[in-house]
Amino acid sequence: MELKEKILTYLYYLKEQSIAGLSKSLAKSTPIVTKAINELLEQKIIVDKGLAASTGGRRAALYSLNENLDNFIVSVSIDQFYTSIYLSNLQQEILAEEVDIKLDLTDPTASANILKHLRIFIESHIDTKKVIGIGISMPGFVNSTTGLNNSYTEDNPLHYLKNTLETEFNIPTVIDNDSRCIAWAEKEFGSGIKSTHTLVINLNWGVGLGIIINGEIFTGATGFAGEFSHIPLSNTNSLCSCGKRGCLEVEASLKSAIDQTEIAIQQGEYSIYSTLIKTMSNKSNALIEAAKIGDQLVIYQIGKIGFMIGKGISTLLHILNPNKIIISGRGAEIGNILAPQIQNAMNEFSIPRIARMTSIEISNLHKTAQQKGTTALVVEHYINHILTN
Repeated sequence: MELKEKILTYLYYLKEQSIAGLSKSLAKSTPIVTKAINELLEQKIIVDKGLAASTGGRRAALYSLNENLDNFIVSVSIDQFYTSIYLSNLQQEILAEEVDIKLDLTDPTASANILKHLRIFIESHIDTKKVIGIGISMPGFVNSTTGLNNSYTEDNPLHYLKNTLETEFNIPTVIDNDSRCIAWAEKEFGSGIKSTHTLVINLNWGVGLGIIINGEIFTGATGFAGEFSHIPLSNTNSLCSCGKRGCLEVEASLKSAIDQTEIAIQQGEYSIYSTLIKTMSNKSNALIEAAKIGDQLVIYQIGKIGFMIGKGISTLLHILNPNKIIISGRGAEIGNILAPQIQNAMNEFSIPRIARMTSIEISNLHKTAQQKGTTALVVEHYINHILTN
C-alpha cells in the first residue's frame, strides 16, 4: 500500500488518529505523514476533528475520514444455509441490510440466487458508481489471490462466484474464507486487538479457524490453512461434509447440536426447541434461543460440542502456542455454556504449562463478526479507490 492508502485504512479502523499516532503505527517520520495528511485535507478526503483530550502536554490534532464521502461498501456474508447482504459507509455504519436469506450452498441454483438477491439489493439501495468494492466471505477452500473457491468443481458457478459478481455489477470484488474474515474482525474490532498470535474459532454450522501470526492472517502455502473442522478427532464414524469420516466437525458444530437435539425430540424427549423452530426459520437461532431460556436438552447438546472444541483446541495449543484463542461466530452467543466444557477438555488433553500461557475468550462480536471482517476485506483491497474518485 502507498502511504495515503495506509493512512486511510488506519483511519477506517481507528476512526480518529493524530499525526504522531499515525507516524508511530506506520513507522514513518512526522514530516512525511504531515505532508500526506495535508494533501488528504486539501482533497477533503479526511477532516480535522479538533484536539485530543489533554494528557499534560500540548494537545494533538485529530483526523478522521470525511463522513460526507460518497463512497460505500457492499458485503455478502455467506454460510452453508444462509446469506446476508449489507451496505456500509466508511464510518463502519450499516445503512441497509438483508439478513438470513435462506440459500443452501448444495443447491445447484445457489449462485444464481445469490446474484438475484444482490442485484435487487443494490438496485434498491445504492448507485453502483458510489460503491468502492464488493466483499464476499464464504466457507470452503477459498483462494483470495485467484478469487476461486476450490471446494467446488469448475462446472459449479460457486467456484467462480467472485468473477461472476464482478462482471455482473462492474464493481471491484474480493473474496475470502469466512473464518479468515471473522479472524480479521476480531483482530481489528474485537477480542484480538492487542494479541499478536491469535487463533479464532468460527463456531457456526461447521467449525472453522482463522490463524493470526505476528498480527497477520496466516493462509499457508496454497491459501488453505485453518481447516480445523477436518482434524480426525471425532469418536463417531459419521460422514463429514468433506466426504471423510471422523472429522471434528461432525461432533463440534451448531449443526451437530441441532441434529442431536432433533433426534432426541423424535425419541420422545422434551425441548422448547420444537416450539421455537415453528416460528424461527433459522435453526441455529432457535437452538441459541432455547439455550438462553435454559432448555436442558439443548444445553446438554451444546455442552457436548464445547467439550469436542476443547479437545481440538488442545491439539492447536501444542502446535501453535498462541497468546489467545477466541470463540467467535454465531456460536459465541452461547459462550457461557461452551466455556466450562472447553476448559474441561483442555484440562484433560492439554499439557498444563502450555495451556496456562493461552487465554480463552468468548467474542462480543458474535454473528456480526463476519460482516465486519468482510467489509474490512474491501477496505484492505480497495480503499485507494477513494483517492482515484
